[in-house]
Amino acid sequence: MKVAIYSNDGSTSNKVASQLKTKIEASDKLEYDGLNPQIVISVGGDGTLLSAFHHYNDAVSKIRFVGIHTGHLGFYTDWRDYEVNDLVESLENDNGQSVSYPLLYIKVKYSDGGPDDSFVALNESTLKRINGTMVTDIYIKGEFFEKFRGDGLCVSTPTGSTAYNKSVGGAIINPQLNALQVSEMASINNRVFRTLGSPIIIPPDEIITIVPDNQDHNILTCDQLLIADRPIESISYSICNDRIYFAQYRHTHFWKRVSNSFIGVHEDD
Repeated sequence: MKVAIYSNDGSTSNKVASQLKTKIEASDKLEYDGLNPQIVISVGGDGTLLSAFHHYNDAVSKIRFVGIHTGHLGFYTDWRDYEVNDLVESLENDNGQSVSYPLLYIKVKYSDGGPDDSFVALNESTLKRINGTMVTDIYIKGEFFEKFRGDGLCVSTPTGSTAYNKSVGGAIINPQLNALQVSEMASINNRVFRTLGSPIIIPPDEIITIVPDNQDHNILTCDQLLIADRPIESISYSICNDRIYFAQYRHTHFWKRVSNSFIGVHEDD
């Protein structure tokens, strides 16, 4: 089985990555291949795994990911930095087991006559305005829903619901649900202007379209990617046809991750 390693620049991560590579190259069942891997091991944290996902984005349907965390426990990292031997043993006994999560497909139309863009996000996409209030029309499945006024909007996947989405008041969604979420950032609600004011959950057969009133001075993000230099005519969000796959050697239950990360509940409490 072909294995690649994607590490951040931290000293602990580099040390773990070096140990992993040495053991993989010494294994009779594993082959180190950074170009066409079947397994990608991310060494660092959730941010490192996001970078690994985008690095191998074109082949995401053919790859399974494994996360080793060298700091705090993350939502995408199941292994600790001192478990290299156990992980290599699991890789050697791999039988193709995996768990998959939905991804966000983003299509952007510009008004400058240039080509459209398309992106895939693991966590979320946001739209904000550099100066002043952002005003946009929101359509769901082609029908007008509301005119939003405020700081911005966040569209997230279920796994991304615990990231930026949570910080702006969005709900946490179990990734077994194939859905998207739209959360508002500081919406303006008074006697003149009114939005729903609550996060909305969108099923997989519906598309969210955002049409800014002012096409200039908007900032669009796709996970860690930033777009701020082109006039945006519209953005469409939907569930991606591809999914991300994780090798399920020892995959922590989603709600246990939530509890450990945000509440700190321990089994012996």
